[in-house]
Amino acid sequence: MFILLPANPGEHRSRDLRSRQHPHSYREAAVPFAVVLFTIAFVTVVAVLSAAGAGKLARLDNASYPAALTRAATAFAAVITLAAAVAGALDALLT
Repeated sequence: MFILLPANPGEHRSRDLRSRQHPHSYREAAVPFAVVLFTIAFVTVVAVLSAAGAGKLARLDNASYPAALTRAATAFAAVITLAAAVAGALDALLT
């Protein structure tokens, strides 16, 4: 009588127990959260630097302080808006 044995006897039993032996790790959920936080921090830093550059260029162009501040605020808002648009487009493509 010919009997076919699995290559790894007992594998089916341990495969059934794997989900119970290793409970859900919270590190898996923390990684995407950390990526989102670092991305938000990076976009904020880039927006602040672009606003500072726009304000400095406006002052070098002999603009008044209120006009330079307005240009800096416009540059900051533009960078934040662009980042939100790119994030929305990527979200639509990836889901």
